[in-house]
Amino acid sequence: MRSLLRSALVPALLLSATYALPAVAQSQADLKARCEQLTSYFDRYGASRGENSDGARNHTRIAAGADCDHGQYAEGIASMETLLKNKGFEVPPAPNGLAQTPGR
Repeated sequence: MRSLLRSALVPALLLSATYALPAVAQSQADLKARCEQLTSYFDRYGASRGENSDGARNHTRIAAGADCDHGQYAEGIASMETLLKNKGFEVPPAPNGLAQTPGR
């Protein structure tokens, strides 16, 4: 009885793991893209030509970039969203693969 149960359980587990892996990989790719989106957004709009701009030299920005580079996407995203809000920017929506209206 045990071997019958085991022989039915193992293929089912392997099959479910096979389908779960692409979802995890896609999720990591989405998080990486979001991290890059937010850091690029800040680099473009957070840096001014004025003397008091910290732009890409901002320590929070540097730490968030390091988090993203080391695969700690959630931490980098949270830091960048907080930084953007603190600097008075509207946080851009996450890309979802659908066409979006510019400016929203």
